[in-house]
Amino acid sequence: MLGDAIAMVAVTDIPPLSFDEFMEWYPENSENRYELRQGIIVEMPKPKGKHSKLAGDLAFELGLIIRQAQQPYFIPKECVIKTASNTGYEPDIAVLDQGAIATEPRWERESVITAGASLKLVVEVVSTNWRDDYLIKLADYEALGIPEYWIIDYLGLGGRRFIGSPKQPTFTVCTLVDGEYEMQQLRGPDAIVSAALPTLTLTVDQAFGR
Repeated sequence: MLGDAIAMVAVTDIPPLSFDEFMEWYPENSENRYELRQGIIVEMPKPKGKHSKLAGDLAFELGLIIRQAQQPYFIPKECVIKTASNTGYEPDIAVLDQGAIATEPRWERESVITAGASLKLVVEVVSTNWRDDYLIKLADYEALGIPEYWIIDYLGLGGRRFIGSPKQPTFTVCTLVDGEYEMQQLRGPDAIVSAALPTLTLTVDQAFGR
């Protein structure tokens, strides 16, 4: 069951870096993805198997919805979200605001996002290190002001306080309200309701490819 989950490893032979140093270090055409967590580089193998299919299928569905609704958004192949001077994440899916990108100082050169207003939605597919998605990234995305954040836990890996007991696959929609995320846990046939994509017609089962 855990075969498709991503194992993340801290790169301990490199001293703590600033975000700028991390971007200078980031290897081109790497088989892995990397994130910077409070100055520490974390190696994240590129998604494989179910994880890769789920993220790819969902990105395709969201892209269709955006085009059909003629919203001024797009989904980049890759981007890095800078949340602090020594922290940056590469999400599974990011929906960007085409107009807001014009004011992003590092977008054209580095595909770096620095403002929450540039993002309409961020999606993370949960891996074995589920605390990153439910606790650390959630807090950082909230502080940056990203209006909507989806946590896709298709393997039911998260803590019981997030996905219930017994554990079960859960789709969590976090919506920013007065600077804090309100969280809604969805399962099975539940419809996914998105403030960013109001024309979305998708159930959790469909998002999970069932």
